[in-house]
Amino acid sequence: MNALRRTSLYAAHRAAGARLVPFAGWEMPLQYASIVAEHVAVRTRAGLFDVSHMGEIRVEGPGALAVVQRLITNDAGRLPVGGGLYTPMCLPSGGIVDDVTVFRVAEDAYLFVVNAARREHDAAWITEHAAGAAAVVRDVSDATALLALQGPRAATILARLAGDEVAALPRFHARDGVRIAGVPTWVSRTGYTGEDGFELAVPWDDAPRVWAALLEAGHSEGLMAAGLGARDTLRLEAGYMLYGNDIDETTTPLEAPLTWTVKFDKGEFIGRDALARQRATGVTRRLVGFEVVDRAIARPAQEIWADGVRVGRVTSGTFAPTLQRSIGLGYVSATHAAVGTMLQIQIRGVGVPARVVRLPFYRRPTS
Repeated sequence: MNALRRTSLYAAHRAAGARLVPFAGWEMPLQYASIVAEHVAVRTRAGLFDVSHMGEIRVEGPGALAVVQRLITNDAGRLPVGGGLYTPMCLPSGGIVDDVTVFRVAEDAYLFVVNAARREHDAAWITEHAAGAAAVVRDVSDATALLALQGPRAATILARLAGDEVAALPRFHARDGVRIAGVPTWVSRTGYTGEDGFELAVPWDDAPRVWAALLEAGHSEGLMAAGLGARDTLRLEAGYMLYGNDIDETTTPLEAPLTWTVKFDKGEFIGRDALARQRATGVTRRLVGFEVVDRAIARPAQEIWADGVRVGRVTSGTFAPTLQRSIGLGYVSATHAAVGTMLQIQIRGVGVPARVVRLPFYRRPTS
């Protein structure tokens, strides 16, 4: 059995009393105070996450754009330097290899931020499909630590360390060469929680210095360190999918609510033909959001029934602290995917009523 890997913030997590658990081959903080307290901090103030277990893969060279365009369903051709987008990468079958964020970091250079559990697979996949192209693929994950500052006060906290101009970055844009606590930092603004948020990529060994500086700068704003537990409840409230639970190589972007990421008119990409056929014939199942009528909590792999027959399965479920009700995601037959459809979730042998609802479950206030 392989030993769990640790991020460069492991000592800081231990000192803060974090509960550490295995996740995607890493020993990561599940929580510090409590999952609910950290969830509430992100929704109302700010939270700081160590997401250094995620992978970073660069594609560089005059042929980089062609490689990226072949790999992803979205259209990187529209990105300015510093711009980014969310996208699946697909198999020829249309199944999802991974869902990633791609940034154009220079004129002929792109950065893939990939899921931790798929890092090695993605690096090999990208390298395979760059073969023969005028492009070089580099997995820079081992040299890169990644922190996520999330919440309505995130911009205020970041401005104290990096200035107002950096804190005013537009969503899905990034800036390199920022210095935080004397550390060269690449800053992006995307988020995985449904709140405003920034990601800070720094040299691996410098992460503890930046982590400490952020916690100090955010102390008066109620910033809390937050773990994977809150990250999961936050992302589910926001209707975001978790690779390996809600999407994988057996599911397509058209079955998940990701049709908007598939740009058929950009030209060829891996999976295009299969997805075009699926679009023409229509999907037979869809990933939907549902609310459980009582406080029972749906869990992955539980069966979903309707009209006396099994129509699908749960992929994610939790009790949502912000909404104070039980929510979940699951695949159901297309005939049972309409908003308002009543379902039954089989929880401990009992059919618990649930209702299909529009995603996201939670949308942050705009004012």
